[in-house]
This record gives sequence, structure tokens and C-alpha cells, in this order.
Amino acid sequence: MQRIAKFHKVSEEQFTKDMKDEFPQMAIEEIKKVYQDVKLPKRATKGSAGYDFYAPFSISLKPGETIKVPTGIRVEMENGWVLKCYPRSGLGFKYRLQLNNTVGIIDSDYFYSDNEGHMFSKITNDSREDKMVIIEKGSGFMQGIFVEYGITVDDDAASVRNGGFGSTTK
Repeated sequence: MQRIAKFHKVSEEQFTKDMKDEFPQMAIEEIKKVYQDVKLPKRATKGSAGYDFYAPFSISLKPGETIKVPTGIRVEMENGWVLKCYPRSGLGFKYRLQLNNTVGIIDSDYFYSDNEGHMFSKITNDSREDKMVIIEKGSGFMQGIFVEYGITVDDDAASVRNGGFGSTTK
């Protein structure tokens, strides 16, 4: 196995800003506690491909409900690699929990963005069986898999990223 990446927490300041944007009613003291408890992603077993991302707070979603979760995590990785994020298999199977962008793509240069490369996960309970999704704080809800990629022989991309969703098409 190649060791090509390292997970970090974003700064407390960045996390607080992003949490306030998503949850303006949440008190600063509560946000600081959430930040202190953020766990870096880990593989569950030596044969696991996916790194489990842990819920920074408890999440309850009725069928059809959506939430955007600031994970508190950023990832530093070598060029030529990408982190692909998916819902945890069991949550997808039992509840049809979906990432709103189907597969989250974290590029290697996202780490250097103005938002510190803070990864978010927007998830929806797409249950067709009227099932409530409850994800306890600290339990795995998303998994990320590192994948090597190639480029075309005539590729001439020279732009520098600064931002997340839609920043590379501006």
C-alpha cells in the first residue's frame, strides 16, 4: 500500500465560521465542544478500503430531509490522487442515505483553498420505507477511498483552485 495522504482537522476558527453558517442558532461554546470532539477518519480493519468519517454531532433525518454537515476535516494528499466519498454502506443499504452529489470528489489541491479545504457532507434520507435515520455523534456516516487517476497526453490545465463546489468551472 502506498501512503499518500494525511487527514487533519481544520482550524477552530474555520470550523466555527462554517458551523455558524450552517447552524446559526448553535452557541459558540457548543461549537467549540463539537470541534474538540472531531475524530480524524480511520479504517476499521486492515482490509478496509474506506476511511470512516465520524459524525461530529448527532443527526436525525426524516425521509426526504437533508442536512449539510461540516466534518471539521481536511486532507493533504499527493498530486495524482483523489479522495472519493460515499455514504457508509450500511446506511445506504438500510435507509437509502445518499450524498447529494452522489460521490464526493476531494481533489489534492482543495487542501490549499481559503476555507482550509474543509470537507462538508450534504446527506439526504432517501428512504422509500418511511424510515428515520439516526446517526449518533461519533459514529461512522461516510467513507472516503483514495484513488489514483491519470490525465490526457494533451492536458494543459494550469489554473489554481481556490474554493469548493463549482470553483473549478468559474
